[in-house]
This record gives sequence, structure tokens and C-alpha cells, in this order.
Amino acid sequence: MLSRIDLRGRTLGTAELRRTLPRGAADVDSVVDTVRPVVEAIREHGASAALDYGEEFDLVRPTSVRVPADVITEAGETLDPDVRSALVEAIRRARIVHSAQRRSDTVTEVAAGGFVTEKWVPVERVGLYVPGGKAVYPSSVIMNVVPAQVAGVGALVVASPPQADSGGWPHPTILGACALLGVDEVWAVGGAQAVALLAHGGEDTDGRELEPVDMVTGPGNVYVTAAKRLCRSVVGIDSEAGPTEIAVLADHTADPVHIAYDLISQAEHDPDAASVLVTDSEQLADAVAREVEARYTVTLNSDRVRDALEGPQSGIVLVDDIDAGLRVVDAYAAEHLEVQTRDSAGDAARVRNAGAIFVGAYSPVPLGDYAAGSNHVLPTSGTARHSSGLSVQTFLRGIHVIDYDRAALKEIAPTVVALADAERLPAHGEAVRARFEDLTAEEGEK
Repeated sequence: MLSRIDLRGRTLGTAELRRTLPRGAADVDSVVDTVRPVVEAIREHGASAALDYGEEFDLVRPTSVRVPADVITEAGETLDPDVRSALVEAIRRARIVHSAQRRSDTVTEVAAGGFVTEKWVPVERVGLYVPGGKAVYPSSVIMNVVPAQVAGVGALVVASPPQADSGGWPHPTILGACALLGVDEVWAVGGAQAVALLAHGGEDTDGRELEPVDMVTGPGNVYVTAAKRLCRSVVGIDSEAGPTEIAVLADHTADPVHIAYDLISQAEHDPDAASVLVTDSEQLADAVAREVEARYTVTLNSDRVRDALEGPQSGIVLVDDIDAGLRVVDAYAAEHLEVQTRDSAGDAARVRNAGAIFVGAYSPVPLGDYAAGSNHVLPTSGTARHSSGLSVQTFLRGIHVIDYDRAALKEIAPTVVALADAERLPAHGEAVRARFEDLTAEEGEK
């Protein structure tokens, strides 16, 4: 089921490794031309166009884009008690972790009387997208809303697809999570049309204004990603997320049953999900392959799991030793990386590229998906080499505040003038000199 790539006895450079390793990839370019008319129609016609596309794609048309307050309240009150308890605990842990991330303003005295302050200002209004296709994701509500609230975002709107069997509103568990988090603005719109409507705004069916946002965050399918790309000149985005992925770096000490279930659990997200094992133990590789084959068929989403595990984006990579394995996982830059080795903590500390790192046998990826306290909105498709996951910082902007007095400016004026003249931008220098010299008189002498 899982294909194999044997790198033992081979030393590959980074570029060749990236070409050789299995990788899932969403072909965003292939759907951009399909999504573009959707975005343009919603930019021109607003909510009515979004509802039209929603009716075509989701086979349901809600009576309004904005979910009524009583529907959200009822969803919160009727949550299954076990689900409610789980959500409350997941929210509590997420708040603990994300509250520790909030940056403080820094004031630096560069010279006597010359100060530069970096202050952190939250984005004013954010649209948080929560998918609702193959699964229900109240956990994504938590992962998007909590860091935005901790950052101090002024206004939040959650957008999620309407469901025909939920009265045309988003899934009640999604709405229940919103209720627990105090989110009172939810839009019943999904897919590319949700991103476009969040970016451009419009007028709801009852005449109320649907205010556009300043940033859109949250995971979605390739059409959502294409819409983010098309709208990113209008709004900020968190990332262009591809299919989810897990890599496991393991040696002979790892339990093959644990690894098999971890690979299967990620594969059930999507047929394009990637599940990759990197190991220096052929015995472990054989055992994991057997366990995967024996166990995936009993899962609810076995067809989806099979497609993902048999796809070219999944497989087992054999390496000479853990040092070589670390080079492989750094080149791969997985969204989720599990390290299950004799020295899991030490080996995990050496990893440079990963969206999130899960250390040892008792820190599996599903823990991070739901209740570790970490965020599960993470960089995919190798972008962990240069990007971070969703955090409080995503919703903050650093603004430099420059405050120099007269003496401090006079001291540095020659430097400014010299650099301005070197760049052939003399007016820059004159703007500084004018504060200390009578340039009007000087011009009159010329």
C-alpha cells in the first residue's frame, strides 16, 4: 500500500531531496480561472451572487447570509454534553498557550532624545473560514478565533458553508463552538464565494450591511485557496494551504502500531493527504506497512484513507541513520512532524523545518489537532521552510513610531543628507536641513 523510497547509501543535495520525496500538492493554478468569475461576480453583486453560487455548489440557499442570533444561541445550548465539555477544555488550553504569545511594545532610545517604538496593533476586522465538506471542524473555530481574540482583533466574523440538513445554516456544532467563544457574527457561506464575500462585503437579504474584513484566515480546499490568492491584494491572508500532511521520523524503538494509526489518522482528512514515514529501520518499515494494511479498513473513512495512502504523496523513506533522516525531514518540511526515536527530545531539538513538532510516543498529531493547546492551522507543501502556523502574531501588525527631538535630529542630520545626496534624492536632505537653516534665503542667492 505504502510505496518505498530507499535513500540508503545515497547522499542527495537539498534540491534533489525535494524532487525525490513524496509530496501532496494542490494545483491552485489549475482552478484559478474557474474561481476568478466567482470572485468578480461577488465583487460586483455582493451577497446575492454569493448565495447564487452557494445554491449551485452546496445545493442549499439560506434565507440570509448572516446566521440569526437565536440560531447561534440555540446551537450552543443544545450541544451534546460530552462535545461541550471537550470544546470548553480545548478552548481553555488554547487560551493558555496563545495568551503567552502576546507581544509587548518595545521602546528603544537610539540616541539622546531619539526614540523608536515598535507597537503591536491588532487587525481591525478578520474573517475566519471554517470548512464544512468532508468533515465538521469545530476545532478550526477554536484555532482561528482564540488567537484573534487574544490579539485583540476588533471584530470577528466566522464563515462556514450552509448545510441542507441544518436548516440552511452551518453545522450546529460549528455554531455551538462560536457560541462558546462569544462569536455572534457568523455567515452561512462557504467555498470560494465565502472568501470573496469576506473580502468585498455586500448587502444581506434583509438590507443589513455585510462589512468587508481586513484579513481572511483558515483552511479550505483548493477553491478556497485560489480565492485567497485572487483576493490577497484586497485583504491579508494567513497562507495558501495545501492538503494536510504528516511525516514521522522513527527508529527501531518506535511502536509500529502507533505509527500506523498516526499515518491513517492524517490520511482520513482527504484523499490528497500525505502520510510519510522516514526511518533507518527496515524492520520497522515492514512492520508499519503490515499494520497499516491490517488496520485502515476498520476506519469510518477507509476509502479516503486508502486513496491517500496509495497516492504518490505518501510512502516510506529508508535512510542510513537518524542524522540522514533529519536531513530528509528538514528538506520535506512537514506540516506535522512526529519524532519517535530513542532520543526523541534531542532529535526533535535538531529539526529546523516543520509546522509543528510532536515529540515522543505520547504526543501524536491528533493531540495537536484538538487539545494540546497549540494551533493546528499550519504551513503545508514545504512552506514550513519559511512560514509559521497561525498564532497571535498573525493578527498583529508591528508599527514603528519615530520620536526625535530637535537636538537628536540635528546630530544625525549630516548622515541623512549624505545618504540622500548619494541616492540623488537631495530633497530628502533639504527636508532635514530646512529645520536648521534658512533654505529660502539660500535659494534666492542662486
